[in-house]
Amino acid sequence: MVTLIKSRLDDYRFNHSLNVADSARELALRYGGDADKAYTAGLLHDVMKNASEEEQLGVLSEAGIELMPVEKANKKLWHAMAGAAYIKFVMGIDDREIIRAVRYHTTGRAEMSLLEKIVYLADYISAERNYNGVEDMRRLCEKDMDSAIEYALVFGIPDLVSKGQIIHPDSIDLYNEIIIKKQGGNSL
Repeated sequence: MVTLIKSRLDDYRFNHSLNVADSARELALRYGGDADKAYTAGLLHDVMKNASEEEQLGVLSEAGIELMPVEKANKKLWHAMAGAAYIKFVMGIDDREIIRAVRYHTTGRAEMSLLEKIVYLADYISAERNYNGVEDMRRLCEKDMDSAIEYALVFGIPDLVSKGQIIHPDSIDLYNEIIIKKQGGNSL
């Protein structure tokens, strides 16, 4: 599997994937998840990141996945959806949790599984990340996953808005779910 992933990614992206896999394993150990499954999902999360738009759309089409208008308009999201389809239909990985962790690592979604949360956060805190606030994010990940996810969304959504970019409804649903839980309500 590692050889296949390495062949599909440039050096930077491959090293990033190794770092995400390591971070995912650490988060799984901290929060009682399956460390091996977390490592695998982290390693696979960007398998389609360096693929051409044509290849990504081809994989999605072959899998019978139709993009919503908001997804068509944001090509940066395609690699996650195409990656989930690729690992299922090309690589033959049938673990639903891993497939969903790859699928939702960019947007998140309401009612994420532990593994989905782990990969979502591991992508934010991987060793090579150096954005403003990454150390705060790493500290939050050590204390509380939902607080770290909230921080990621509060950091990310305004940044997208300021750049005039589209916000996927799954990210909004995730944010709303976290705020509702924080206020003592049930999830969406």
